[in-house]
Amino acid sequence: MQIVTTHKNTDFDALASVIAATIIYPEAVAVIPKAINPNVKSFVSIHKDILKLSDPDDIQTDDIHSIIIVDVNNWNRIERFSKISRNENLEIILWDHHPIEGNIQPTWKCQEEMGANITLMIRKIREMAVRLTPIQATLFLTGLYEDTGNLMFPSCKAEDAFAAGYLLEQKADLTVLGSFLRPAYGEKQKNILFEMLQNAERLRFNGYSVSINKLDIQGHVDSLAVVVRMYREILNVDAAFGIFSAREQGRCIVIGRSNVDGLNMGMIMNSMGGGGHPGAGSAMLKSVNPEAVEAMLIELLQGNQQASVQISDLMSFPVVTMPSDTSMEEAAHILREKGCTGIPVVDDGKLVGMISRRDFHKVKGANRLKSPVKAFMSTHILTIEPGKSPMQAARLMVKHDVGRLPVVQDDVIIGIITRSDTMLYFYDMLPD
Repeated sequence: MQIVTTHKNTDFDALASVIAATIIYPEAVAVIPKAINPNVKSFVSIHKDILKLSDPDDIQTDDIHSIIIVDVNNWNRIERFSKISRNENLEIILWDHHPIEGNIQPTWKCQEEMGANITLMIRKIREMAVRLTPIQATLFLTGLYEDTGNLMFPSCKAEDAFAAGYLLEQKADLTVLGSFLRPAYGEKQKNILFEMLQNAERLRFNGYSVSINKLDIQGHVDSLAVVVRMYREILNVDAAFGIFSAREQGRCIVIGRSNVDGLNMGMIMNSMGGGGHPGAGSAMLKSVNPEAVEAMLIELLQGNQQASVQISDLMSFPVVTMPSDTSMEEAAHILREKGCTGIPVVDDGKLVGMISRRDFHKVKGANRLKSPVKAFMSTHILTIEPGKSPMQAARLMVKHDVGRLPVVQDDVIIGIITRSDTMLYFYDMLPD
């Protein structure tokens, strides 16, 4: 028997990928976990007869010779079938769009960073020239839109957009899609959000604003991810975490949402045994108290969650500087010669100011060009440390309308980063 399955708490991208796998591998039996997201549950309930889905308990594991795993690369997140991973003759086929390596060792894989996993599978379906039904196209587009935030998440790739266009050509129904993607938000969710806001705290890690909120919950509550997203937006922080403790069941649900590159939710949650994407992730922890989970999160945030590219990777060095007694005439010559718009002013190794082309607007009359730069330079100097991220540099430049930032370490200027440097990084135009 060949089966195809996906992760617990199945979302639309996972469900769509399971159904897509049955098109690519016609002999595969589609199996989805018992734990699925509420909106997915509604979709499955209406389309149950058409989708032909099996329950994990209906499958005899001894009969499985091949397993196709989609949208996940960690055995811990797969219901019931993780124990067959030790079978020597088991064929494992992996389709996954997460860049983080997991503990699944596939026989064959298609693992490529993409906004949605279904995009990778649509690529293969198009190669096979298979004609999709409107229901299949609608489900696939729902998964694609959910995982890419309607093509607006930073993780979205060009191929995701091309796949969306293809699915619309295949008669995907946007009205149906919109009704199932509308998140459930009722009285329970409203009460939880209100309680979280009452106890909200803001913390800072590596220059980012973060809120971590612990809450006990009774029974099953749907759409906690929606609550965390709204909580982050209302607090206007870079990232928010909800630690929801269900003490009766002896488990903690951790949900994170971020809107900055430097705080990768997928990487953080992967470290806790869960998974996700740069902007969204979750983990399920058993027999762990909420305080320990919070301490674990803080340790991860303080550690290796800065952006992979730092200011030290982009800055220019050595830095051209001038002393404060340099004449404005000579400063103008140096600016022209070096082709830069601003130069740090340094006396005895200490940064004392910044002279830029805009400062020459203060010079009235040719005779004033003999004056020293200290008479015209800006003494309110913004600096940045080499370990900060390009996003943090860009924010400072935008907020204070400056075109460059001296990079300072131990009170010594070691480099300079300009607005052009950050733009080249953001648009992926840095030289190899």
